[in-house]
Amino acid sequence: MSRRLSVVLLLVLLPLWLAASYGARYGFMEDAQWVGLCVDEASRWECAVRSNLGLMIHFNMLGWAAIAAAVLGFVLPGQTGWWLAVLALVFGFPALALYNTTLAVFAVVIAGLRLVRASRSA
Repeated sequence: MSRRLSVVLLLVLLPLWLAASYGARYGFMEDAQWVGLCVDEASRWECAVRSNLGLMIHFNMLGWAAIAAAVLGFVLPGQTGWWLAVLALVFGFPALALYNTTLAVFAVVIAGLRLVRASRSA
């Protein structure tokens, strides 16, 4: 896959991923219907997913994963670093939408800097 096609694909898919993350936040985590349903029937699988997502938010797991991938992507050369930066954005965008903004902001900036960095061979 050419570099230009990768960048275009990334610019199309990442906003969709961010929209899906906000959909999960407002449609699943904050919706009064799900809050009431999970209070009454906590054993449902949807409520277990919601609970685990809440724990991931509480412990900043998405933010830490994004920071780790961004830093590794920034220091590793070549395609490996580029793909780790993409992975950092994949973790960072939901972290931005799901209340882990402190870590996610730095991860998204570091990953973005890695993605726009010129290769050494150019």
